[in-house]
Amino acid sequence: MAGSHSHKQDEDLKITPPLWLLAELTYKCPLQCPYCSNPVDMAKYSNELSTEDWLRVLREARELGATQLGLSGGEPLTRPDLDIIIKEARDLGFYTNLITSGVGMDEEKIKSFKEAGLDHIQVSFQASSEELNNFIAGTDAFQHKLEMAKLVKKYGYPMVLCFVLHRHNEDQVAEILDLAIALEADYVELATTQYYGWAMHNKEQLLPTREQIERAEKIAHEYQEKMKGKMRIFYVVPDYFEDRPKPCMNGWGNIFLTIAPDGTALPCHSARQLPGMEFPNVRDYSIEHIWYGSSDFNKFRGYGWMKEPCRSCDEKEKDFGGCRCQAYMLTGDPANTDPVCSKSPNHQALLDDVARIESDFLNHVEQKPLVFRNMRKSKELVND
Repeated sequence: MAGSHSHKQDEDLKITPPLWLLAELTYKCPLQCPYCSNPVDMAKYSNELSTEDWLRVLREARELGATQLGLSGGEPLTRPDLDIIIKEARDLGFYTNLITSGVGMDEEKIKSFKEAGLDHIQVSFQASSEELNNFIAGTDAFQHKLEMAKLVKKYGYPMVLCFVLHRHNEDQVAEILDLAIALEADYVELATTQYYGWAMHNKEQLLPTREQIERAEKIAHEYQEKMKGKMRIFYVVPDYFEDRPKPCMNGWGNIFLTIAPDGTALPCHSARQLPGMEFPNVRDYSIEHIWYGSSDFNKFRGYGWMKEPCRSCDEKEKDFGGCRCQAYMLTGDPANTDPVCSKSPNHQALLDDVARIESDFLNHVEQKPLVFRNMRKSKELVND
């Protein structure tokens, strides 16, 4: 049951309060990025929380100990109550971060967000060139994004830019960083595509080659050295090209709490795809009950749930066995070791799949077209 406590494996497990609340305010978005991490069946979850629901969620999460708030989507700017939510969060003492494409934003909104107490705006780009940016976004957004990035700087926010990397723009890393320098960015996240949601659906068309990754990493390190003390650049090698998994969400139900647009509470934004789970909804339960009492939030906490090789691995306290969603998508069992890990019995199958995708691309095997994210396509995929 979603609301009952069940954690037989780790009787002495100490559950710490959530520190990070990710409020996915909506799945609506004017962009159609084919790497979007929103669920492919997002059309099923259109019953969004009301303003009052979100304000209650903020209060309860803050009382529990959460200090960082991410406002995301979809595109959070499509919510007309965004400034109300920001003000309540500020009054409660959250550090607030708006994660946006910039589409739907203007100078008046930036001013109103500043007055409401917003701390941080992260603007995403799809590429360094207008043509590729607009192709990936599915709309002519590039020039507007440039304008919004400059206004963010003008109103005293940290200039934080995010570029999601994949096969189509991995070779633009130098140009991307030159653009960030021109915009006087303080922080640049070269965010590797994570293969969940729409990105998983488009994996064959998005996965970069190993040579692209090695070249991009080298360039990123050169710019990190060049811009030391002036601009912080974050570049992470994609999971599929590593031999150890990342500590996904810093452990299941450990630090991060995500609330989806329909009120479903999740240990990570992709968790609802896992089979046999009935994640609780904030319409039915308090945040405190969800965090401490939900059997699904407790399911992969600690280490007692682990199979071998994780159970006896001396690195399990570092990576927590990797990502449960990735383990499920690649092996069919969320309790398996993340196949990114070279100790996983499924690691070679992942390497073979990556090699096949690369070979097909390099040998010009006909590729399926990218499926761009939108509600109409979501309904078609659900019905299929």
